[in-house]
Amino acid sequence: MRVNLTDRQEHILWATVRHYIATAEPVGSKALVDEYKLSVSPATIRNAMGVLEKAGLLYQPHTSAGRIPSDSGYRIYVDRLIQPSDRLAGKVEQVLDQLNWSDGRMEAVLRGAAQILATISGYIALITIPQTNMARLRHLQLVQLEPGKVMLIVVTDASETQSVLVKLPQSTEGKQQDVEIVDRELQILSNFLNSKLQGRSISELSTIDWSELDRDFEVYAELMETMLAALSSRAQNPTYTRILIGGLSEALRLPDFSRLQQVQTLVQLLEQEQELLWPLIFESAQLETPGKRVTVRIGSENPLEPIRGCTLISATYRRGSVAVGSVGVLGPTRMVYENAIAVVEAAADYLSEAIGGNRANFPEADRENPHSTFKDAP
Repeated sequence: MRVNLTDRQEHILWATVRHYIATAEPVGSKALVDEYKLSVSPATIRNAMGVLEKAGLLYQPHTSAGRIPSDSGYRIYVDRLIQPSDRLAGKVEQVLDQLNWSDGRMEAVLRGAAQILATISGYIALITIPQTNMARLRHLQLVQLEPGKVMLIVVTDASETQSVLVKLPQSTEGKQQDVEIVDRELQILSNFLNSKLQGRSISELSTIDWSELDRDFEVYAELMETMLAALSSRAQNPTYTRILIGGLSEALRLPDFSRLQQVQTLVQLLEQEQELLWPLIFESAQLETPGKRVTVRIGSENPLEPIRGCTLISATYRRGSVAVGSVGVLGPTRMVYENAIAVVEAAADYLSEAIGGNRANFPEADRENPHSTFKDAP
């Protein structure tokens, strides 16, 4: 619901929120006059603060105290009264640009990015592992589990493992081949597939043309198409991925996290119940408000009890037009919003550019045991 405020009331709300963020102390009219040189009397400020309190934007923690912002007050502050810090956004991009994408695994690079964001923002940084639909194949192996059944095991550049189980096709004579022969052929076929598919994204595996298979192995073409189409199809829908966390111990030293029970439930959520948090940071970030590139959930707007006293700011990073992951910061509602929003926005832009192919250059394979092509395999 939109609250109609005069310019003066908006300015006093802005000053109150800003002063409370800086001091963590309830704000009185005299403090605003002294700090912000407002060209009105303390009585006028008190009247305006009373109006803001009646509107539910400020409240008094106890009778004799000044006022502090409510979640609704923070919401108007974020939506109408501030702009993200361009200076800090530039700093984030400059520091992230020092990450080494050329010789590290994606997870290691993203962990480094999370720690950088935590250091710059002063809050808990959260980065989701990229979705399967953009993960690139590092290694695959075909394994015969039992006569007639084969499992395709895939390891991606994000160190994630996936598998697909299918029935082995019948031989041209209508009988299953000898188990040892099938094992040998599957190993040769694994070598062939690794040589052809390393570095490709899983989402494009269903488009491979298998006409290159030699005549003796044509019986496996349908098997490959079935397996890889299933793997590719599975990658189209967003699925829960791990959340990499930076700056947890440092952020918990903030005075806002002084209650032991609050800290315990928050740590449990971040370390043991990430599947509950993941939809908030990834799925919600896809529902971006028109004109705003980040999602800001303040206090009671968060459905999870452990973070109902926190603010979660998130944005997706993309590969082309497809959201593949998200980046966010989690901190107290008393956070420096213009800085936190700028950090998240700049990091999402940077990761979109990096993972889109302009920076990321992951190792294609384990070169100690290079895989031969089919025709050269023994």
